[in-house]
Amino acid sequence: MPKIAHIRVMLTDDHAVVRAGFRRLLEANPDIEVVAEAGSGEQAYLVYTRERPDVLVLDLAMPGIGGLAALRRIRAHDPNARVLVLSVHEDAQFTTRAIEAGALGYVTKRAVPEILVEAVRAVAAGRQFLEREVAQSLALARASGEPVQTLTDREFDVFRLLASGKTVAEIAELMHISPKTAGSHQTAVYHKLGVANAAQLTRLAISQGIDLD
Repeated sequence: MPKIAHIRVMLTDDHAVVRAGFRRLLEANPDIEVVAEAGSGEQAYLVYTRERPDVLVLDLAMPGIGGLAALRRIRAHDPNARVLVLSVHEDAQFTTRAIEAGALGYVTKRAVPEILVEAVRAVAAGRQFLEREVAQSLALARASGEPVQTLTDREFDVFRLLASGKTVAEIAELMHISPKTAGSHQTAVYHKLGVANAAQLTRLAISQGIDLD
């Protein structure tokens, strides 16, 4: 695969130390330059629209609207945005949501450094890049037809927050929606997943291998 000269990268992660480490890793390559950073989903959207990097490296687990919502906003604003998700989440549910939201690549934070560099170059060239284990997990999940797959993106966000112990009021505040809307999403989640309470929801999330951090 040919390299693209001088790839402008934006890093988004809520931990400054993590961003610094990835910056050093990427900028050790002469064809890659980190031009911007962000520490939250809201900031990612604002900085992206200003900087327009060639590749946005995006974490999913961030405060505020989070990475998935930021990804959807950025792609709605710029359908040509080239986004590489770099996340601790390894389960197929997150991969599926990220790809459906428009991410071109998905790499886990446990991947070897060379994989991240390869992924950045592939996404900059407009090619999809999935870490091998992630691609295998995604294929298995699509074949299994799990009930979680029936949730909408917003319902999936509510599902994770409910399973992690958040109340409807807390979810409404975190997602910037009304308590009534949050409650409606909760009802839909319970119905689609066939659960009656938060404890059952949490057990289901754990059984599906969904990271609740």
